[in-house]
Amino acid sequence: QVQVVESGGGLVQAGGSLRLSCAASGSILRINFMGWYRQAPGKQRELVAGISSGGSTNYADSVKGRFTISRDNAKNTAYLQMNSLKPEDTAVYYCKVVVAPWMRDYWGQGTQVTVSS
Repeated sequence: QVQVVESGGGLVQAGGSLRLSCAASGSILRINFMGWYRQAPGKQRELVAGISSGGSTNYADSVKGRFTISRDNAKNTAYLQMNSLKPEDTAVYYCKVVVAPWMRDYWGQGTQVTVSS
């Protein structure tokens, strides 16, 4: 089994910053992909940022230039640095990891990010 735990959420004023962490543990041979998703009330869950095992990244248009995803392969951990936060960034942020060789998805329980105006 694989466990995924997010941390770092909280309440911040518009224009502020937060750093989220996602730590995976358990029966892990190799993590292929790590991604941050978010879900606001009444909306579908959406991809915010993802990073491959080789370090290639992709971002939602709404966060480009403000958010940065990174990972530490030795620690099976991913980070999401969020700067210039906006009220519309308010959501529950979830981490997903894709574990090789079966390419199975594992999700964390989510961490709340609230940005006040």
